[in-house]
Amino acid sequence: MKNTIIILFISIQSLFTSQSFGQEMNFDTNSSKIKWYGKEFSGKQHYGSLSLTKAEIKMKDGLIIGGTFIVNMKSLNVQDLTGEWKEKLEGHLRSDDFFSVEKFNTAKLIIEKSVLLKDGTHEINGQLTIKGITLPTTFKLYTNNDGAEAKMIFDRSKYDVRFRSGNFFENLGDKLIYDDIEMDVTLNVKK
Repeated sequence: MKNTIIILFISIQSLFTSQSFGQEMNFDTNSSKIKWYGKEFSGKQHYGSLSLTKAEIKMKDGLIIGGTFIVNMKSLNVQDLTGEWKEKLEGHLRSDDFFSVEKFNTAKLIIEKSVLLKDGTHEINGQLTIKGITLPTTFKLYTNNDGAEAKMIFDRSKYDVRFRSGNFFENLGDKLIYDDIEMDVTLNVKK
C-alpha cells in the first residue's frame, strides 16, 4: 500500500510538473544542420551550411511556447564549390557586402509562440536577428521523438545585405541575386 501511494504521488507530481512548467527539448549542435541556398537571376545557385551553438525549444501541452537558436556565422561554409572559388565566395559572404561576420559573428532566432497545425507540424512565430537587425518571422517546424525539421526563408535585403539586391540597385540584369535565402534545418535531439 505504501509503495502504491508513493508511485501515485510521483505520477501526480510529474504530471503537475510537466503541465505547469512544460518540457525542454535540447538539440545536439554537432549533428544538427542548417543548409542554405542562394539563387541568382541567371539561374546559378550556391549552397552551403552553417553550424549552431545553441538549439532548444520549450513545449507545454503539445505546443512550442519558446525557444532559442544561435547560429555561428563564422561557420558559414560553401559546399557547391571547391578550392580557390570556394574560398573566394566564403570570404565574400563573410564580408561587409553580405553578412559582416567579423562584426556580427552570430545570428539568433527566438521563438515566441506557435500554433499546432497537424501531426507534429507547428507554425512558429518568432524574432530573427541577423547583422544586429531583429524582425518578426514565421515558418513551419515539424517535431518528432528524434528531433525537428524546418524550412525557413528570409529576405536578406531586410537585414541590410545589399550586394546585387534588386531592392537597392537598378538595372542589374543577370547579375541580380535574389533576396530570398532558403534554409533547410535538421535538428537532432541530444541523447
